Amino acid sequence: MSTHTPDEATVHDEGDSYERKVDVLRENLAGYELTDEDLAVLETDTEQKPVQRAALPVLAVLGRPNVGKSSLVNRIVGKRVAVVQDTPGVTRDRVAYPASWNGRQFTLLDTGGWETDVAGIDAAVARQAEAAIDAADAVALVVDATVGITTTDEQMVRLLRAANKPVILVANKVDSAVQESDAAVLWGLGLGEPYAVSALHGRGTGDLLDRIVDVLPEHSAVAGTAPQGGPHRIALVGRPNVGKSSLLNKLTGSERVVVDEQAGTTRDPVDETVWLDGTPWTFVDTAGIRRKINQTRGADYYASLRTAAALEQAELGLVLIDASQPVTEQDIRVVQHVADAGRALVVVANKWDMVDEWRRRDLESELEREMVQLTWAERVNLSALTGWHTNRLTRAMGRALESWQTRIPTGKLNAFLGEVTAAHPHPVRGGKQPRILFATQPSARPPRFVLFASGFLEAGYRRFIENQLRENFGFTGTPIEISVRVRERRARR
Repeated sequence: MSTHTPDEATVHDEGDSYERKVDVLRENLAGYELTDEDLAVLETDTEQKPVQRAALPVLAVLGRPNVGKSSLVNRIVGKRVAVVQDTPGVTRDRVAYPASWNGRQFTLLDTGGWETDVAGIDAAVARQAEAAIDAADAVALVVDATVGITTTDEQMVRLLRAANKPVILVANKVDSAVQESDAAVLWGLGLGEPYAVSALHGRGTGDLLDRIVDVLPEHSAVAGTAPQGGPHRIALVGRPNVGKSSLLNKLTGSERVVVDEQAGTTRDPVDETVWLDGTPWTFVDTAGIRRKINQTRGADYYASLRTAAALEQAELGLVLIDASQPVTEQDIRVVQHVADAGRALVVVANKWDMVDEWRRRDLESELEREMVQLTWAERVNLSALTGWHTNRLTRAMGRALESWQTRIPTGKLNAFLGEVTAAHPHPVRGGKQPRILFATQPSARPPRFVLFASGFLEAGYRRFIENQLRENFGFTGTPIEISVRVRERRARR
């Protein structure tokens, strides 16, 4: 006598039925010409295991404007990750980058230039630098050796002493042995030996890095350990001045990034892990995506490149649009950019507190018209300023990411497509009717389907298949990739 309950038996029988169907279809497919790549796709197993990420010690890089902090960060990291330009004030937020030296891993915290008696955006930048001290295990104070000790440098030393954190004094712009005497003057700051380096040319950075790993603890006393698998990475993207930084500040409950009425305030991607509804999420604030990258210059150009890179490293793109303004071609281009990058997608209509009933109706019509090919996107209306409806973000992001990671079992997929194509076969063209021979989903993140067919499947029929997959399996908030491989029967021998 079977010990299965009726429900268990039904599921078991369905599973056996799916497996038998797959075996039959695979056997039939063997009669067609298949390439090595085809065989690899058919055997793909994409299950991924989470990786534990420990908290790394943190080194904050501080200094007044234009002393070469970002150049030093790029030198230590080993590539151009921070925006650098020969004008002060390029870096505005505190930005974290992974680094390592002689097998020791740590986090570098780049900051904007610290100054006293400043107002507006410069004051906000200075506050970000001060917050970096609290967020670090040790501090590297960068001073321009060619200028010598300034009043601002002396005030920064007093600030660091009050923080009671280990400090490494970096004498930058020492490009040759002739300038070593310039660095010696910095003993007068009372922070011990100044490490003479040239961030531009790499001179002296090896000795500096040896000192850094000596000072940093094995485990950070300020950074929290990431949970198993790490939090999902969310890129905040959109055209300039739609409220990306304001939303991140509202979610963190602090002035995590600089916000100013001036468009284009953010230049380097800024990431912050936030706990929402008991779940950690890493949000990455990015520079506004402009109309075309080749229309930008200087720091804005490099900021655009970093925004694109941040999206590539993210799992979901949170696209902000200004609900109080008409939807622009640029807004739709950003949404399409996220979809083309293969990322889960949530469209956020921000500044909802500034729109009336008439504008809300117009916005619905605009989105319906402009996003006719992207109706699958998740959508949230909120106000980053007041926090209204920000609690709906986690549900929307969770649904989109769940869809983005969904993988349909091969047997279930083929059984479903068999029913769909039997009810709605492909139109006959040239006296022939293409058939789907076999289907598989070799990967998720985003869901990618490969259809083996006996003939060319028209674009309209592919859209029909996609719509049927979405209607029956969800896939809300994620793009779907469908590729068709037309294969001929093997010649009889």
